[in-house]
Amino acid sequence: MFKNSLFFLSILSFFLLLSSYARAGVDAEVSYILNTFSFLVCGFLVMWMAAGFLFLESGLVTTKSVSTIAAKNIGKFAIVSVVFYFIGYNLGYDIPEGGFIGSLSIWSDSSALETGYSDASDWFFQALFVCATASIVSGAVAERIKIWPFFLFSAILGGFIYPIQMSWEWGGGWLDALGFSDFAGSTLVHACGGSAALAGVIILGPRIGRFSPTGEPVNMAPFAPSSIPLVALGTFILWMGWFGFNGGSQLALGSFEDATAMSKIFMNTQLAACGGVIAGAVISRLVGGKTDVVMMLNGALAGLVSITAEPLMPSPILSICIGLVGGAIMYYGTSFLNYLKLDDVVGAIPVHMFAGIFGTMIVPLSNPDASFGVQLIGVLSVCVFVFVTSYIVISIIKSIIGLRISEEAEKLGTDKAEVGVVAYSIRD
Repeated sequence: MFKNSLFFLSILSFFLLLSSYARAGVDAEVSYILNTFSFLVCGFLVMWMAAGFLFLESGLVTTKSVSTIAAKNIGKFAIVSVVFYFIGYNLGYDIPEGGFIGSLSIWSDSSALETGYSDASDWFFQALFVCATASIVSGAVAERIKIWPFFLFSAILGGFIYPIQMSWEWGGGWLDALGFSDFAGSTLVHACGGSAALAGVIILGPRIGRFSPTGEPVNMAPFAPSSIPLVALGTFILWMGWFGFNGGSQLALGSFEDATAMSKIFMNTQLAACGGVIAGAVISRLVGGKTDVVMMLNGALAGLVSITAEPLMPSPILSICIGLVGGAIMYYGTSFLNYLKLDDVVGAIPVHMFAGIFGTMIVPLSNPDASFGVQLIGVLSVCVFVFVTSYIVISIIKSIIGLRISEEAEKLGTDKAEVGVVAYSIRD
């Protein structure tokens, strides 16, 4: 009996010790390791979104432009990352408190235990957000833009335009001082990319023959998507990457509170995407008489964009509702662009800009520290700044080196005209 009592007392003491340690939290070095690990893991989830954008865009363009989409996506990915290293990061984060712009300097490593994470892991995570922003533009202007002018604009967007507006909130700039809230980038990433895409679509004009004489979009041949399974695969990859996008924006995993918060972010992100899918399916069936798979897939993305501004605070039910409304905004936003004869090949503007604005504006519903007035100021400031600067930059590029391929090249297809590699060919 005595030995058994000692044994149970020993077990009890062990668990009491563990409990005491858990309440005290991990030490600074363990926290540093966990936070850095979170940046790295979530970062390569966001990196995988580049493949999602590639597949989605490849599936939604015609068979004549698939190789060009591949070239644009990998080229943009490399160029934007390099420019963000040389210029973009410090332009966004080396900013005075309440300021408007950071410094023109190269990223440097000043990692310290007190920071809580490795500086390089932070650069890696943030650089992939910039790449995602540029990817939004790629799909919208597909099938008629020259590849090198697109690369040039991507470099300017990733090196200057994106970091400047991002610094206003995430760098501790003037929007942050006002109390603007955008947790993971509904506006700073998605509406930013959508605003730049809108400028490009307006300047480029629609693809030849895209709209009928009465103004209706020509949806079947010759504008049929090359592969719906590719679109679906791209959507699922983007969906998966979004857990890193939103979850990693917690910026820490070194405590009970952070781990619990990240888990809730994953849950709300999942539910909002599901709400967007349901909205796309139901509305397309009720309005058009068919259950449009593209509207379902873009509905998922619109739901994800909508929850990105505040994925932590909403309840699960509210998250579903946010996704539902985001999907509805995407559907009617797509129809609105068609009405204006704006040719957005993949639906990037309604998915990222329209749903991104909505997601940012409803943050005060669940976050008591945010206000509708400040959210509106933030949305307007970012969207106007990005649209105007993008419009000016794209116009300058158009006047100096040209922007759009010739009519003959467009009929031939950008794969043959721009990259010289045909994606799909029938061989004997």
